[in-house]
Amino acid sequence: MKRCAVLLLLAAGLLQACVSPSDMQKTSRYYLGDVGAMNHYTIHRPANWTIQPDSRMYIAQGHFLPVDHPYARPNVVAEEAFYAAVNVFPRVRRAEQPLGLEEALTEAGSHHADYLLYTRFARARDAVGSREHWEESGQFSELGNDRAVLQMTLFEVGSGRQVDYAVIEARGGFLQFYRQAPEDLLRRPLDDYMQRLIAR
Repeated sequence: MKRCAVLLLLAAGLLQACVSPSDMQKTSRYYLGDVGAMNHYTIHRPANWTIQPDSRMYIAQGHFLPVDHPYARPNVVAEEAFYAAVNVFPRVRRAEQPLGLEEALTEAGSHHADYLLYTRFARARDAVGSREHWEESGQFSELGNDRAVLQMTLFEVGSGRQVDYAVIEARGGFLQFYRQAPEDLLRRPLDDYMQRLIAR
């Protein structure tokens, strides 16, 4: 029995020595997110389509208002996707306001874009509401995790062909709920999505 305990301690020590601090941080963030303590997201893509890093991209958001959260900024997904894309692609433009798909393809063509990233804020849940509302009401029944669901469709502008589709589901953690709204959950998953689009 003592021998087993010693072997387990040695194995744990060797495992810790092999794991870098950044890996430990990623692992702890993943598990804390999985149990709902920290912000967490998943990206669902039916295929692993990639594009060249020098591709010209135009980003637009549809007119659709997110279910359960109609007061979100009307162009917030396009704005956040733009900030994520400029870190990866050198030539990115975005629509200043929501557009229909045909309008967005036309605008993308007028800017000589290779691809249109057409976004939709499908669903959101503001579990607490505004900070002012929480401070006034203090109702524990309103506590919970903020959630956001995004739909991302990538079109080839020249042909109008759909080349990628992704659904991003983001969930706020209960350790961070007080500081944020559903819109605040978008940047990290959008950064990740843009990285996945780059051809390796």
